[in-house]
Amino acid sequence: MGEVDSAFIQAIEHRPKLAVTEADGIPLIDLSPLNSSDSNAIARLATEIGDACKNWGFFQVINHGVPLDCREKIESASRTFFTQSLEEKSNVRRGELSPMGYYDGEHTKNVRDWKEVFDFVVQIPTLIPASHEPDDKELKMLHNQWPVCKRFNEFFKDKTSFLRLNYYPCCPVPHLALGVGRHKDAGALTVLAQDDVGGLEVKRKTDGEWIRVKPTPNAYIVNVGDIIQVWSNDKYESVEHRVMVNSEKERFSIPFFFNPAHYTMVEPLKELLDDHQNRAKYEAFNWGKFVAARNLSNFKKLDLMDHVLFAEGFRCTMPMLGGSHAITYRFQSCCTGIAEAVETYSAAIKDVSVGLQEVPPLKSIQDKANAFSENLRSDQTTATGKVQDGLQYLSYVVVSTSMPAA
Repeated sequence: MGEVDSAFIQAIEHRPKLAVTEADGIPLIDLSPLNSSDSNAIARLATEIGDACKNWGFFQVINHGVPLDCREKIESASRTFFTQSLEEKSNVRRGELSPMGYYDGEHTKNVRDWKEVFDFVVQIPTLIPASHEPDDKELKMLHNQWPVCKRFNEFFKDKTSFLRLNYYPCCPVPHLALGVGRHKDAGALTVLAQDDVGGLEVKRKTDGEWIRVKPTPNAYIVNVGDIIQVWSNDKYESVEHRVMVNSEKERFSIPFFFNPAHYTMVEPLKELLDDHQNRAKYEAFNWGKFVAARNLSNFKKLDLMDHVLFAEGFRCTMPMLGGSHAITYRFQSCCTGIAEAVETYSAAIKDVSVGLQEVPPLKSIQDKANAFSENLRSDQTTATGKVQDGLQYLSYVVVSTSMPAA
């Protein structure tokens, strides 16, 4: 990133403290009861998740079933990509017309983040509105900046979920800058794999203190996003968090942002509302229009509201939980899908990284991608669908625990 300039410097009141409280209070949830036939164990697990969402908005999960070697493969692929030269990484640089790919100029609350990212969508193509204007019905397609592997064509139908690779270089002024400034996640859920360096901090709801999330080996961090806060009508809160930087060690992390289809209208669930104390606290807003406005704000200075609100009557229905066997199947399916999909993404990214060093790069990348696609096993074609299915069910568990007992 070169010499530090004022664009990276946080305001005095938002600068990180080098001495912070470790997050022993962040719930650590064991998912092994999912393999049990004990319905009471499943119910206790659902309650534990609900309490974590209510009190913290964050929790870590262990015994999740995702093979460690799959995680290690994508972490290795991420390191391989980011260690390339800026010229090589810029071959897949994102822009206003194509917001997927490599980028090193993100801002959070108008202060530049000390990081580099690589984003890719999991549905090819992903549809979003062309603009944030309510009357503009035009859609545009987002594509990854490398050839499409046909295997992914049927995955994540209509969803706008995406995976990000984060790289936080060593920073000479960790007391002045942040890897990511304070923010809340806009989507439904985020699942994060962080390395052993750590740096994620969560703003504790009880006192506003910034709490460091201590890395737990082979754990995944899950946090509630703005959509679930709206769905639950504030019973669950999307909590502010930020990322510290390190003067001695670089840091890597991999978040998966679980987001709905572009046409989804987000509003409080009718099951949680009445005409007395539980009135809706939010107007309905169109998710796709919000995404379009947010993408635009990455490249233009805009004074946007926290949410772009558009009233277009939408009723979000909540399916009933299907018992312990249904929950077990969904989560095991999710874990299997993560294992298979991560391995695929890892290989694909490595192909791109190697291909960028060859001449002509586009042809060599395409040849590699086509060969890679043809060699995939047909019985893995639902891998990413399993991830989506599992995360969707997790969101149902989270939101359903906010509902009053029947």
